[in-house]
Amino acid sequence: MQLQRLLFEPTLVRSPVRVLQWWESRRLSYNAIVGTTGVAVLVYANAISLLLGYDWFFVPWQAIVGYGIAANLCYTFGPVVECAVERWLKRPLYGLGPALFRHGLVFSVGLTIIPAIVVTIGAIAGKIFG
Repeated sequence: MQLQRLLFEPTLVRSPVRVLQWWESRRLSYNAIVGTTGVAVLVYANAISLLLGYDWFFVPWQAIVGYGIAANLCYTFGPVVECAVERWLKRPLYGLGPALFRHGLVFSVGLTIIPAIVVTIGAIAGKIFG
């Protein structure tokens, strides 16, 4: 899916069903981006751990599945919030969905990167204070 199609709303026809369709048509891309980030973080964390002579950086599969479920649950709030705000304001908000999607995606990727930051700080602290 090209970036323009992923991030922007092409239609001016608004209804709760259309809003839901718009969000659901992007869920697979969202999962692919966040999941790829997660795999890259795991590879990075293990590479740093092994290079510094530490044990394999193990993450239980249940934590990974739980994180994926939590991310998708939060993603599900996107169309709910969009429809609720439009209903509350009693008018369509054409840019709200794409803005919520972009901010949610950036937040999810940022949250997924946190373990890499922790491992990096730990590695630096271990070399300095170890």
